[in-house]
Amino acid sequence: MAHETRSPTVRRRQLASALRELREERGLSIEQVVGHLDWHPTKLSRFETARRAIQPSDVRALLDVYQVDRADRDNLLVLAREARQRDWWHAYGQAVPEGFKVYLGLEAAASSLQIYESEFIPGLVQTEDYIREVHRATLVDADDQDIEQRVTVRLTRQKLLTRENAPKLWMVVNEAVIRRVVGGPLIMRAQLERLLEATKLPNVTLQVLPFTAGAHPSMDGAFHVLGFEPADPSVVYIEYHTGTLYLEKAHEIGRYLQKFDHLRATALSVSDSCSLIKQIAHDLRE
Repeated sequence: MAHETRSPTVRRRQLASALRELREERGLSIEQVVGHLDWHPTKLSRFETARRAIQPSDVRALLDVYQVDRADRDNLLVLAREARQRDWWHAYGQAVPEGFKVYLGLEAAASSLQIYESEFIPGLVQTEDYIREVHRATLVDADDQDIEQRVTVRLTRQKLLTRENAPKLWMVVNEAVIRRVVGGPLIMRAQLERLLEATKLPNVTLQVLPFTAGAHPSMDGAFHVLGFEPADPSVVYIEYHTGTLYLEKAHEIGRYLQKFDHLRATALSVSDSCSLIKQIAHDLRE
């Protein structure tokens, strides 16, 4: 993975994995380690699952317990300091939900994104007006300032697709996504045209899952699979109304990759998908 694309979120995951491996290699349980350090077991558990940021001083304490040699120790301490850096989205405060900050960090470092959306255009290829309308519909208690901040955050995210070392994005969208008129005909037509423009990028692939496909493996909703270079395992991201879910176990990732393979095999071809989108956009002119 290129150094410049590794976000603090990914560094935290790498550090957590390294610390867990060190403990297991020494044959120590969490209870034995926290006994040496007078910590609560939950503290170490959260460090090892990257659910809590870890101070360099805590890393040093763990490395002392694990009796790590100087070279490995220095590398892990550098990783610990990098993991505590702040990314661009922290400036937007509550406009970025806490659970979604993790996703932004993973997305920024991903080498591939496989996305199935059942209800709306994927965020990385939404127009400004479409973003605003989706937020107005889903964030019923948000004021205009909050919505505009979220619009800015999403537009900033989209730079990901045209940066150097941009990830490969493969989207499968339900036919309902391109037929649901969000914000009125003008806004929706512009959104469909933006979607077609995105497919011209060499790293973007789009397919439409037609209604005629009938029942399919992802009837239970949307999901994202974020892939990384070989050193980092993939992550499945699922969003629901009151929170987010990250799946990292090998068998879970395998199930969702299998789902995605089935979806793109069942979906329209890339050319037929674009033709359908063009037809729907044309109909919105009438």
